[in-house]
Amino acid sequence: MKYLSIDYGLAHIGLAISEGILAEPFGQLDYISDEKLVADIRNICHQEEISIIIVGISEGQMAKITKQFAQKLEQNIGLTVELIDETLSSQEATRLMVEASIKQSKRRTNGHQTAAAIILQSYLDSK
Repeated sequence: MKYLSIDYGLAHIGLAISEGILAEPFGQLDYISDEKLVADIRNICHQEEISIIIVGISEGQMAKITKQFAQKLEQNIGLTVELIDETLSSQEATRLMVEASIKQSKRRTNGHQTAAAIILQSYLDSK
């Protein structure tokens, strides 16, 4: 079984993939519209033979927006979409990249996909 994790944001969307044991950062998409994002994710799911999509959800105002997006994914892609708490995943991603001496410019580029990998690893570890 193959998993895709999404760190959903209003400007950037981080992606990570796993075959069930170790989550790996996969890339980042820039937000243009939900329709474009769903189409891009559908293509990734097809190419990578994804079985389950994991979407990180935080508390507050973004929770409602993220839930609506997760519903769009499920309706338009036809895969199971599970929500998992992503509280502090972005901060953890930043901490790990600082510890790894990754330059700040690279942290901006890689932060969302690293957060997606943290979300996915948390999901896998809970199974």
